[in-house]
Amino acid sequence: MVAAALCLPLAALAAEVIENSIGMRFVRVPAGEFLMGSDEAPASLARSYPQLEPGRFERLDDERPVHRVRITRDFYLGQHELTVDQFRRFVEASGYVPESIADGSGGYGHNPAYDPAATARGDAFEGRLPRYSWRDPGFAQAGDHPVVNITWHDAQALARWLTQREGVAYRLPTEAEWEYACRAGTRTRYHAGDDPRVLLTVANVFDADALPHWTARWPQWAAQALPGHDGHAFTAPVGRFAPNAFGLFDMHGNVWEWVADWHGDGYYAVSPTDDPAGPDTGEVRVRRGGSWHSWPFYARCAFRNWNSPQTRYTLVGVRLLREAGR
Repeated sequence: MVAAALCLPLAALAAEVIENSIGMRFVRVPAGEFLMGSDEAPASLARSYPQLEPGRFERLDDERPVHRVRITRDFYLGQHELTVDQFRRFVEASGYVPESIADGSGGYGHNPAYDPAATARGDAFEGRLPRYSWRDPGFAQAGDHPVVNITWHDAQALARWLTQREGVAYRLPTEAEWEYACRAGTRTRYHAGDDPRVLLTVANVFDADALPHWTARWPQWAAQALPGHDGHAFTAPVGRFAPNAFGLFDMHGNVWEWVADWHGDGYYAVSPTDDPAGPDTGEVRVRRGGSWHSWPFYARCAFRNWNSPQTRYTLVGVRLLREAGR
């Protein structure tokens, strides 16, 4: 494991925050360098996550090699994940029809009566069904909770609309920008440290509060729950946990966040140093950060997950980037 960060951007820690036309707040993240990825040995991971089978730690090649990345321009990143209220303002003002509604197939949702063993896929959540969408993921959400069941295309539509409305460029962050912002000058597994228990102070992940909703159907998951209480069984209001050094909240947990890049297993080996933007083509888009339902191992700064751009799910939301100085 590489111990030190590069060109630590501590001068930026007195964060500049701006608010846009639909109430999204953005924090200025300074240009700088960092080491992206993880080269932690499987044996080390196995000691920290003994509840997982060892084979999982052998399947992390897409986190390697650790490589130097230079982010050459400041940018603003959403201080919080996009909320239900903010997405509602976008939909009402723009007339945009989210993909789960437009294609008629709906999204996924939590149904206590759902039996995964009776389905072909055995998925943790019920769907796709028209009853589920960003408006209803099967559990209660207030307006300040992160919106879910959002596709990559929905996120792109929001960014285009804001760009046209405000005359400043909005987009999804690249994977490199996202990890740089998440780490905020650190090289630990989480921006708050290496011990999974630190997540109880900075993240809403799978823990003792979520466990009662799953043990009947997935008793094997009991061992994966973080031993502690974050106070939320499903999504939490944004900004309820401690921020990282850049002043960004919920970079771990709450919802997975779409980023711009196509996923490529071997991309890190050929990635340019300056402002890497991912492979030119691909089949799946990357999502980062873990969710309210994620086991601690999958909420690490370096962990990479992906889905098709059409995916809409109860665990997936978005955090936008607003370009600076353009």
